[in-house]
Amino acid sequence: MPELPEVEVTRLSFAERIAGARIEAVRLGKPLRWPLGVDPATLVGRTVRSVRRRGKYLLVDLDRGLLLLHLGMSGSLRFDRAMPAAELHDHFDLATDRGVLRLNDPRRFGAVVYAEGEDAPEAVKLLGGLGVEPLTEHFDLDAFHAGLKKRSAPIKQVLLSGDLVVGVGNIYASEALFLAGIRPTLAARRVSKPRAARLQAAIREVLARAVAKGGSTLRDFSNAWGESGYFQLEAMVYDREGQPCRVCGTPIRMIRQGARATYFCPACQKS
Repeated sequence: MPELPEVEVTRLSFAERIAGARIEAVRLGKPLRWPLGVDPATLVGRTVRSVRRRGKYLLVDLDRGLLLLHLGMSGSLRFDRAMPAAELHDHFDLATDRGVLRLNDPRRFGAVVYAEGEDAPEAVKLLGGLGVEPLTEHFDLDAFHAGLKKRSAPIKQVLLSGDLVVGVGNIYASEALFLAGIRPTLAARRVSKPRAARLQAAIREVLARAVAKGGSTLRDFSNAWGESGYFQLEAMVYDREGQPCRVCGTPIRMIRQGARATYFCPACQKS
């Protein structure tokens, strides 16, 4: 699934190019996870003002209303002036005078939803429960530690929940916990404030580095230029079961938490 870095990389790859574009047509393919929620014809003539990100959602601001885009499990966006005819898994085209923004999603867990504003019910339903953005100044240590102290679930599961800090998905949770020296099975409430500070810093470092590397391409992720990411090539623990830890040489272990694979070093992450 595309995580925060992949979504941010996608945003950066087309946001400036589409800003100021006038919508000329909207094409819908097979139904996605949620309906668009508006007659596509009503979007024609509107102007794209900007593209923002909130967690794993892209917010395409229009001169009236906005589109909330989610890439689901396997979705990707392309933006280009010359786009070939839509194929089987191309489920949404936003045609503008600067190019076509196309959502390709083989599994159709992604979505494009229209809302009149961020306070509209459709937007609140999708964005209202999201935690703080980790790459902003709003990611406060005191609030982060206080939130952890209220959770008895394993720390990795708390990070994945997204209601305390948003966008720390499976790959980057494993990497951040390794960098902070915290075992993923440790109860969140047992994380001391100094360790929470290390984890906060690790989350920021891992996510920022992943954005700089273009995200992670484990299967089919690419940005709006069609380019792959390379963060996975330097992962410390993720998808490295049985391989030696890059720090101490101990074989990396993999366990299942909530049906998701978790990777860690039993020596570097003792507790």
